[in-house]
Amino acid sequence: MSHDVIVLGAGLAGLSAARDLALAGSDVVVLEARNRVGGRVEQTTLADGRVVQLGGELTGEFQHAYLGLATELGLEIESSYVEASGEDSYDMIEGVVRGDWMTAEQRANHDRVEAKFCELAATVDPADPWSHPDAALLDNTSLADWLRSAGGGDEAVVRERALFHLGLADGSPERLSLLAELRKQAAAGATGFYDDVCWEGLRVAEGSASVALRMADELGERVRLEAPVAKVSISKGGCTVTLVSGEQLEASAVISAMPVGPLRDIEITGVSDPRLKSLARQRSAVTAKFVAGYSSPIWEEVGANGLAYGEGLVGSCWTQAPPAVVSVLIGPERIGVLLAAANDGEICSDMTHALARIYGDGMLEPQEVFYRPWGVDPWTQGYVTQWRVGDVLGVGPLHGTHEPPFYVCGSDQWVCGYMEGAVRTGRGAAAAALGLPAPEFEPVPGR
Repeated sequence: MSHDVIVLGAGLAGLSAARDLALAGSDVVVLEARNRVGGRVEQTTLADGRVVQLGGELTGEFQHAYLGLATELGLEIESSYVEASGEDSYDMIEGVVRGDWMTAEQRANHDRVEAKFCELAATVDPADPWSHPDAALLDNTSLADWLRSAGGGDEAVVRERALFHLGLADGSPERLSLLAELRKQAAAGATGFYDDVCWEGLRVAEGSASVALRMADELGERVRLEAPVAKVSISKGGCTVTLVSGEQLEASAVISAMPVGPLRDIEITGVSDPRLKSLARQRSAVTAKFVAGYSSPIWEEVGANGLAYGEGLVGSCWTQAPPAVVSVLIGPERIGVLLAAANDGEICSDMTHALARIYGDGMLEPQEVFYRPWGVDPWTQGYVTQWRVGDVLGVGPLHGTHEPPFYVCGSDQWVCGYMEGAVRTGRGAAAAALGLPAPEFEPVPGR
């Protein structure tokens, strides 16, 4: 069967691309390896009726593509965990701390270094970091080494950033490209090392997975589930996609909306070596997410707000919109403990004990728990883009670009991960395939 466009992957990127193509009148089909849509956004319902998110959840004011799409789909935007009352928690090697763990002197030095970071980030064009006059130097310097230099060797500043980056599950700052981090924060306005409100202050009230589910409902039979791809042949005279089952589909163009890990497992011909090498050089952080639902917000009993960063299994945790539900990210340099466990029961026990260390023994008795090991899931093979030292130049300026009739999109193809990158690049790929200018994403009225 022949189509105008075949989209590989039914996550936010693939669905948003396919939706725009369908609205423009194109004959489009979406091929998804899983038995569900959404990719790394997913939701489920607890026994008591609470809807919880098992994948991506959060967005922020500057993420106009995602907010605009959610609004188009009739979904509501609300404030996230950032409005919760109580103190932040830090699970340090020395023990658990509520509130700021730094001394006044350390915090003052931190703020000074942060200001220098923002000044440097303002010199980086997030759309073209390769043009920076010091691109090679910045990319071959780790964030941690730069922090030590800018902070006069103050290891407290490095430790604070290590807590954050392992909590975000994108790897240690000892191995993180300074240029990549400058580029990321430049995209958000360079207001700090990381502004929680800017990046994570909002969420979809109906649940982030509702964005994917509503697009899938609109697309209907255009989405094919349990259809993993084995080969892709690209030609201006026509493209062929071969499924693992042996079935072949023809199209004028192909849009890859797959994470970079699974994309490497597909045999692709007809695309230039430099483009394929750029895609192959990208990497995603090997990490996992854990979600636990409780009968009450136990963290409030110790004066906490549910937001924590840790130097143990809990890289970071925060509260979801349903009362008494907490999300946890396990960093790529800690997930080995869980991968070595004998079964899911041991994994859940490890995680609830780690939460109990932070908030008390009440965390040992969740009503329901969920574990998503993205790093070893064959259809994700990771989480946010992990830009190690040298990776920005290694991937090069072909990052996120198209080679018609082969187009790419997905969170990996933007400045960093997150749902914004998936939607932004998905809609951009659709526009490119239609021969239209790149879309401009304006702020949502009222936001």
